[in-house]
Amino acid sequence: MSNTNEIKPKKKTAWSVIKSILLFIGGSIFGTAVTVLFIVLILVAVFGVNGEKISKLAQTSSFVDAETLLKIDQLEKYIDLYYYEDVDKEDLTNGLYYGIMSGVGDPYTVYYTAEEFKEMQASWNGNYEGIGAYLKMNTDVGYAQIEGFIEGGSAKESGIIAEGDYIVAVEGEDTYGMTLDEIVSKVRGPEGTQVTITFEGANGKYDVTLERRKIDTPTVEAEEKEDGIWYIKISEFDSITTGQFRDEYSKAKSAGMKGLIIDLRGNPGGNLDVVVDICCELLPKGLVVYTEDKYGERIEYDCNGKKEIDVPLVVLIDGGSASASEIMAGAIKDYGKGTLIGTKTYGKGIVQSILPLGDGSAVKITTSKYYTPKGNNIHKIGIEPDEEVVFDADKYLEDETDNQLEYALDYLKKEVGN
Repeated sequence: MSNTNEIKPKKKTAWSVIKSILLFIGGSIFGTAVTVLFIVLILVAVFGVNGEKISKLAQTSSFVDAETLLKIDQLEKYIDLYYYEDVDKEDLTNGLYYGIMSGVGDPYTVYYTAEEFKEMQASWNGNYEGIGAYLKMNTDVGYAQIEGFIEGGSAKESGIIAEGDYIVAVEGEDTYGMTLDEIVSKVRGPEGTQVTITFEGANGKYDVTLERRKIDTPTVEAEEKEDGIWYIKISEFDSITTGQFRDEYSKAKSAGMKGLIIDLRGNPGGNLDVVVDICCELLPKGLVVYTEDKYGERIEYDCNGKKEIDVPLVVLIDGGSASASEIMAGAIKDYGKGTLIGTKTYGKGIVQSILPLGDGSAVKITTSKYYTPKGNNIHKIGIEPDEEVVFDADKYLEDETDNQLEYALDYLKKEVGN
């Protein structure tokens, strides 16, 4: 299982550097006049940041005032005096940090402990310590769902867990309403440790205790389906995905590829640089995507068009296709370079930046919106397919027929004249 929903901006702006400094300084001086003056001097002298951002910074005031600190102290004393068990002080401190980020009201703006941040970094590199299963969030049901397995993982070796089963609890804690990130962090853990997960599927609810292992994650799978039509599935956009895609795509072209299906179903997203690089293997010269923050600062990502695809292309999408997957689907749709088949995508048109803190922990903060080449922001809207085909789960369970993939194959056969 791997999940890197955050999209990291390609270029470090002056403002992003200053925000990192502010977060590093932290504590009681954050938001004070001394800090603001110090940062303003850096902004003017080093970065030449415009007056609008300086004005915004100067107006910033900390919510951590004397009254807030007094209340926190009172809460801590109540816990010490009245809570029926001893409480780990580190847990309370982390709970405070979690709560501050949760108070923003954005499910993608979160705090990571040093251990959680280390796990997140491992996932970007395409390896992690976990059970070896791909997850996707079923927003209609409210639970994460098993989408597939990784060879060598304990989930597949259990012989019990089936694709489509839901994770309803981890170590007895109900996962309903949790984000995919939260569920992932609970399932993962140090190599050699065990985790008990409660699943629910066609055979009802059941518990499985699984060993966490170090796993290198394949993010790209490819095969020739028939008559020169190739199929490439991208499960997520990690740092290793670009190389994996290029290898498989080159293999397909060398074999005389006549048509291509790219499967983005259930792909939760990942790294912005990676999806842009892969898009540049397919798109004509021009803009792939651009981002805008709340100050109107725009960053554009484009490609030179030297590798534009010259065979018919189909992209499979569904409600689990999110974030970076929607960047690819949106760009392909805007340029008319392929046909989107399936159902409407998730609708995550915002960008998260990772800001490390001084003690190994970090925060992920939503910093901007992204737009397709034609200027569409699809947040909470999604991308509609060109050809709507609803996945037939009953048929898949009956004989593993993937009706969306079958439809895509038939569509491409007509396009290539087979």
